[in-house]
Amino acid sequence: MKHLTAAITVLALVMLSEAQHQAGYCAFYDECGRNPSLGDTLIPPIVPCLNYSPARHLTGEHYRKFKEVCPMLDKGEGNTYGCCSLGQLLSLEMSLTLSKGVLNRCPSCAENFAHMHCMATCSSNQTLAVKVTKVMNVTYLGKPRDVVVAYNAYVNNEFADKAFQSCKNVRLPATGGFAISTMCGRYGASLCTPQRWYDFQGDSSNGLAPLDIDFLLIKGHDTTGLPEGVIPYNGRALGCNESTPSGSEPCSCQDCKESCPKVTCADKTSLVAQDFLSSVFQRWGTLMASYPLTVLLLSAIVVAVFSVGLKSIQLTTDPVELWSAPNSQARQEKEFHDKNFGPFFRTNQLILTAPGRKGSIYDSLLFGKQNFSGIVSKDLIIQLLELQQKIQKIEFWSEDLNRTASLKDVCYAPLNPSNPSLTDCAVNSLPQYFQSSLENINAKANMTELGVTKEVDWRDHLIYCLNSPLSFKDITALGMSCMADYGAPVFTFLAVGGYGDDDYTNAEALILTFSLNNFPRENPKFNVALQWEKEFLKIVQDYENDPATNFTFAYMAERSLEDEINRTTAEDIPIFMISYLVIFVYIAVALGEYSSCKRLLVDSKFLVGLGGILVVGRSVLASMGFYSWIGIPSSLVILQVVPFLVLAVGADNIFIFVLEYQRDVRRDGETREQHIGRVLGHVAPSMLLCSLSESVCFFLGALSTMPAVRSFALYAALAVLMDFALQMTAFVALLSLDARRQDKNRCELFCCVSVSQKHSNKPNEGFLLPFMRKYYAPALLHRYTRIVVMVVFILMFCASIFLMLHVKVGLDQELAMPTDSYMLRYFSYLHKYFEVGVPVYFVTKRGFNFTSEEGMNAVCSSVGCDQFSLTQKIQYATNYPDLSYIAIPANSWVDDFIDWLNPGSRCCRLYTFGPNQGQFCPANISSLLCWDKCMNGSATSAIRPNVEEFHRFLPDFLGNRPDLQCSKGGLGAYDTSVVMDDSGEIIASRFMAYHTTLTNSQEYTAALRKGRELASSITEAMKKVPGTSPDFEVFTYTLTNVFYEQYLTIVPEGLFNICMCLLPTFVVCCLLLGLDLRSGLLNLITIIMIVVDTVGVMTLWSIDYNAVSLINLVTAVGISVEFVSHMTRSFALSTKPTRVERAADATANMGSAVFAGVAMTNLPGILVLAFAKAQLIQIFFFRLNLVITLLGLGHGLIFLPVLLTYFGPGLNKALLLQTQKAKQGQDAKRRVKEAYDNISYVDNDETNPETSSNATSSSGDSKKPPEHTERWEKIDHF
Repeated sequence: MKHLTAAITVLALVMLSEAQHQAGYCAFYDECGRNPSLGDTLIPPIVPCLNYSPARHLTGEHYRKFKEVCPMLDKGEGNTYGCCSLGQLLSLEMSLTLSKGVLNRCPSCAENFAHMHCMATCSSNQTLAVKVTKVMNVTYLGKPRDVVVAYNAYVNNEFADKAFQSCKNVRLPATGGFAISTMCGRYGASLCTPQRWYDFQGDSSNGLAPLDIDFLLIKGHDTTGLPEGVIPYNGRALGCNESTPSGSEPCSCQDCKESCPKVTCADKTSLVAQDFLSSVFQRWGTLMASYPLTVLLLSAIVVAVFSVGLKSIQLTTDPVELWSAPNSQARQEKEFHDKNFGPFFRTNQLILTAPGRKGSIYDSLLFGKQNFSGIVSKDLIIQLLELQQKIQKIEFWSEDLNRTASLKDVCYAPLNPSNPSLTDCAVNSLPQYFQSSLENINAKANMTELGVTKEVDWRDHLIYCLNSPLSFKDITALGMSCMADYGAPVFTFLAVGGYGDDDYTNAEALILTFSLNNFPRENPKFNVALQWEKEFLKIVQDYENDPATNFTFAYMAERSLEDEINRTTAEDIPIFMISYLVIFVYIAVALGEYSSCKRLLVDSKFLVGLGGILVVGRSVLASMGFYSWIGIPSSLVILQVVPFLVLAVGADNIFIFVLEYQRDVRRDGETREQHIGRVLGHVAPSMLLCSLSESVCFFLGALSTMPAVRSFALYAALAVLMDFALQMTAFVALLSLDARRQDKNRCELFCCVSVSQKHSNKPNEGFLLPFMRKYYAPALLHRYTRIVVMVVFILMFCASIFLMLHVKVGLDQELAMPTDSYMLRYFSYLHKYFEVGVPVYFVTKRGFNFTSEEGMNAVCSSVGCDQFSLTQKIQYATNYPDLSYIAIPANSWVDDFIDWLNPGSRCCRLYTFGPNQGQFCPANISSLLCWDKCMNGSATSAIRPNVEEFHRFLPDFLGNRPDLQCSKGGLGAYDTSVVMDDSGEIIASRFMAYHTTLTNSQEYTAALRKGRELASSITEAMKKVPGTSPDFEVFTYTLTNVFYEQYLTIVPEGLFNICMCLLPTFVVCCLLLGLDLRSGLLNLITIIMIVVDTVGVMTLWSIDYNAVSLINLVTAVGISVEFVSHMTRSFALSTKPTRVERAADATANMGSAVFAGVAMTNLPGILVLAFAKAQLIQIFFFRLNLVITLLGLGHGLIFLPVLLTYFGPGLNKALLLQTQKAKQGQDAKRRVKEAYDNISYVDNDETNPETSSNATSSSGDSKKPPEHTERWEKIDHF
């Protein structure tokens, strides 16, 4: 039998030597039982039958299994041939399954591994790369068969090396080592080579290979030693970073270095920046949490030091100081005017009507039939006179004067300013046409005109005076003067209102005006004037409430505007307090963890919320104290807006920090302080990004020329910085104390009470995070939803650009009043019944020669004057009041001075006899004493004084009181309108005209613009007069210019301020994200869209653009940073593979914190402001802040995530690598710990069986037992 076997073997070897290596032939085929040379193995060593034959055509089930096991050899059904039977395929599949269990982490590696064995077993060209080297004869199924037990496989070195490279880095998660270390025998992973790898695979002693395979790796085209016809196999080996033909993904970075993304310089820079910030804040947070009481004490001391400055706080309430820059043109013009002419007098006024009262028709002897309205009746005029006299008799005790004060102490008395009596005080009213005399009102006289005799009375006198208010004597038989009792005329528009076409007696309103001197605030009489106005308001309000009153009227005092603003501010303080209280309650409730009812008081965050509010308050106090210390005044706008802004920023940071702490799980061996530090290291860079962006934004906003905007920006910038600093110190310490209490299961408000139920170590995600992760983010980021979002927001942005161009610029003074203010009725009456607007002065500066004939002609408007003189141009402007906004032409002291000098009048005469010979003689002196005229010449020709006469007689003219003999006297009308220096040179003069009725801020602004254009034209014309200085100037001055000048430049000013705020949001975002320009740009675009959309909604919701709006828009940039920057950073630092996944991750994790921290913090407080009385608060704090918050929320949580899915920055490869390495390190530590725990358990069990039950618990301790130190070191090394 042995001889027979030997003979068969020899015969088989002969056949092998004669077998040819040619394409399409097999060296062996089908299975012939076990390998007789092998004993027990891991898998049955089934060997193939020796069979030199053509490759078989594969069909049906055979083909399908071939395609499944060896897809790389498949050439399509009907075209595929192979050298393996169905049984061989099943055995090969089982063998490969064992290997794939190790290599399947890297599909391309598993594919390459299978490729080699499929080639050797099933290739249709098997004989080209395989040479059988050993066969044995076995009996299989009762028949003797030759089986192959060894063969050579010729493989091109390039294929082998590439297959090896695809597998050499594949990991074994169970050990943390490389899979190749189990497939390279004694060499392990570090010494493994392609040849050694294949040698191990072909070694039957490994328990896996069914026979011996000698893999011969042939370099390139080297044929040395190759059997004739052999072609080393050189199929296509997949790189580990390639997908398999079956569609499997490339290997991960952990298993394939080629799959690791290429790290750019930008990625490295970003990672370095993030690592640096995170490590700094982590160490800082751990330090702060370790010494909480010390930190709280030190922070309180720092805040107290800053807050000491509050003792010197200056609260600016003067609107001029708030809204007009000290170096602005209007302020300089006001200072010039007030310095030379004194401030404009204080106005206290009533506008009275008698609705429903029937009028009458009066048939006048002199004027014919005249309509008299219901209010222009004798009984109402007498009632008005009684009210006027009652007000004139106001007396009160003045602490400033230390005596009883009255109207004469503070009134404007133009004709007797030095020592006025009550009758010298300027009171303008209709009864003043009768010199405020009841006797004159009741006066009657018979008069004959054209043969008709008729009685004349108050009505005839009134008709005459309303048409000729400058007359000293009417033309009726009454012969009464039209002048007021204080000696000046009462212009018609100051006595009656609501008339048309000079139909004065048909007026609908009577006007009563008391004018007071406008003393400087430091003058004691300023307080006296305020006190008189207070008494005035009291009398008027009592009169209004008197049932016997027949008038319906509106009233105001000069102090009313400031009084009403202060009143509504005081009344709305509770509203603000309720707003902050609502915010506090929300924060306290929303920050809590609510896992069970038993731990409700333990897991609540009432004190943490209170601490967060206190941090905000302390930051605002510190900011205010610091700036008060260095002398920068505050304002009510700062007190109302800055706390709201800092609360929005601070609450967002608080929520991000606390929610991240609650969602994070304390790691094994990590202390509470280290846990807090690690969480802070994760979130603090984002908090720094927002706080620094906002602070720099506000500091740059301080470049504004508007004092209120500038001071707000400074206060807000420091407050935001202080808030961040206190959050990094005091709030971290407070959270550490609260975490210590929570770890001990003690109740929050009753810290001595503890509960038995322990705190769960599971992360607390709350409600919002799972909701946004499972429902909101998938719905938002659906591909169709994203398209809709982009289209809607882009259309909204375009519409807002259009609306922005139509936003109204200005702030009507009515909006400064509360809805129940009496001033609102006054403004309504003023616009309805006043026929002219505010006075406008054309003021000349030094440098014009008024004494020359050319100079006088360039100013005057009478005979011989220039056609385009100063007063002529103003006259021309009144012809087009709709364009020029000037209703009444200017009075002219030059014209009246020339007329006063005219020899034909009695005005300017000289004493002929007596001690005053040669001096000025007033017109009321007898002509017997004053024969000489001041000037010689014809009374009908144009006369001009020479320089000497001008200087000599001008002071006399200005001091001459007008009377019946000479109505041209300048006292009262011009004595304060011409200012001369010691040499007699005119250094300032003014010409008073009147604006048309201006009803809103747009008209006031337009009037200012047109007035300046007219003044500029006059200046250029007057500079052409010989002797005029090059720096000579004419400007217009109106009391309201300082308030409305800002609207001439507020649009470019606002663009500048907002751009200055947008710049740091871009720069800081780029820097803190490691020069991530794309993130910074997307950040910037979204914030710009929020601001533009806000202005668009302002147009729709009737919110005017003004300084208050500008402050809110600057605030909008700051709040938008909170909505946007956290999301952008979260997206940039996400390691999810696609943009959509990273956007979903950022939306769920950071979006939930932003929604809870910014939107839900702001909205409750904003909604409370809707109940404020002040319209300013309702419009610019409720409406505008609601718009800002909702638009910020929409753009931050809807538009931005979608935008990031399309244009967001790519995956940060450096961060991805770091994350993967960190995960590997954590996995390795976990495995080592598990190994150590197991070893500890075994050792304990062997040495002391009784304590084995405690092994598990003891092994969890962070300290290693001394007896295991050596073993631990070995495990650690492994």
